[in-house]
Amino acid sequence: MPGKWISALLLLQISCCFRSAKCGKVLVWPVEYSHWMNIKIILDELVQKGHEVTVLRPLSSIFLDPKKSPGLEFETFTTSFTSDDLEIFFARFVDTWTYEIPRDTCLSYSPLLQNIIDGYSNYSLILCEDTISNKQLMTKLQESKFDVLLSDAVAPCGELIAELLQIPFLYSLRFSPGYTIEKYIAGLLLPPSYVPVILSGLGGQMTFKERVKNMICMLYFDFWFQIFREKEWDQLYSKTLGRPTTLFETMGKAEMWLIRSYWDLEFPHPTLPNVDYVGGLHCKPAKPLPKEMEDFVQSSGEHGVVVFSLGSMVRNMTEEKANAIAWALAQIPQKVLWRFDGKKPATLGPNTRLYKWLPQNDLLGHPKTKAFVTHGGANGLYEAIHHGIPMIGIPLFGEQHDNIAHMVAKGVAVTLNIRTLSRSDLLNALKEVIDNPFYKKNAMWLSAIHHDQPMKPLDRAVFWIEVVMRHKGAKHLRPLAYNLTWYQYHSLDVIGFLLTCVAVIVVLIVKCFLLVYRFFVKKEKKMKNE
Repeated sequence: MPGKWISALLLLQISCCFRSAKCGKVLVWPVEYSHWMNIKIILDELVQKGHEVTVLRPLSSIFLDPKKSPGLEFETFTTSFTSDDLEIFFARFVDTWTYEIPRDTCLSYSPLLQNIIDGYSNYSLILCEDTISNKQLMTKLQESKFDVLLSDAVAPCGELIAELLQIPFLYSLRFSPGYTIEKYIAGLLLPPSYVPVILSGLGGQMTFKERVKNMICMLYFDFWFQIFREKEWDQLYSKTLGRPTTLFETMGKAEMWLIRSYWDLEFPHPTLPNVDYVGGLHCKPAKPLPKEMEDFVQSSGEHGVVVFSLGSMVRNMTEEKANAIAWALAQIPQKVLWRFDGKKPATLGPNTRLYKWLPQNDLLGHPKTKAFVTHGGANGLYEAIHHGIPMIGIPLFGEQHDNIAHMVAKGVAVTLNIRTLSRSDLLNALKEVIDNPFYKKNAMWLSAIHHDQPMKPLDRAVFWIEVVMRHKGAKHLRPLAYNLTWYQYHSLDVIGFLLTCVAVIVVLIVKCFLLVYRFFVKKEKKMKNE
């Protein structure tokens, strides 16, 4: 790079540092797959503003590639498992959740869902132990004098590292099963009477029957289900910090919560000043397509195109299912771009092209795109909202059923079941979404809501990280509820005291009446005797 350009970049970084008070040093505890893609957007923006960003990278990592992350520093450390072990684990994780876990009620999730979550907890625990027991790594981190740590709340250990380094930390989070973390650690109020519990598959205004189901789901996740094997994590945190503590107590010290959602996807509910909703922070204007792809899109004429993608984690679709999908796609007049990695379906039509990778955002932002067939992952969903594209949802695992349920409730999508999906189901859904202007109208309405914000989601996320760095925390935004015990939070001690007072007063009044009654009875007997 010419010297003048290097000088210009340095001056730009320096000016950014002056505007934001100082250039900070950010440490990152990341998560694989789409979680990394989301947090990397924030990290790249921090680097652009002149901050130093260091990512803790296990040697077994799947997605964290330093070659694809210019500007970021990586601290790579060894682990007791390999990347192949992780690939096998996550493949099994997805397959079990997609094809084996029952979906009729929340109670039917157990024990399969609990088993795979326990497996994830065990993997995370081993990773955490590998990290904090690495004395060379921890010494280097101590000497680096970081200002803040950014972590994903579904991957414990970031908060423990922040405690050891004595620095403030923030969380990035999409969801936790049953909103457990959001309610009991972040402190959000999420009444089940009108807020659908995540993983319930409910969305919108609930009927009485649905509210009953929602309440059952809440009780299940609150009192039965465990996101992490808490006893093991509590022991590790207490041993490492040298004092009795718990995982949830340590997580509760987070300065800010950056929730990767917004009111275009969510339904309104109470929030807190140290919680900000930054859904769609990765969204951006569409770029031109590669020439070969652009020529194919333009060949669609007035009919336009359909974009089909079920994400990067689905790799074992059965041949029968692939043929059913291909047949349905062949029946529509639109051209189809299908992200597919497998044997070419025998029923593939001339209007459909297969790709191992798609520039999804650029396709969804293309004026000829009519519909998006999606698994309901938050990233793709937000790109569709950003560009105003109606959807056919085929949810697979995680919160995807809830995401699509919310889109259906808002009139932007129809939903299909991957397990029972037939060729006619998909064909009818495509015709409904493409031909009925109702869906496009609502998609454009959601897009307008998404764009109508005083500050872009990415700018807000970076702003809050810089606030924490500037003030060495955000104590002024933390509700005082964090300082209360569970019984104090619910005012059980106050209620108990007041009830005791009432009981004492009632007892005293009764005793007084009894004394008066006995006095008059004795007086009456005395008068009779006389």
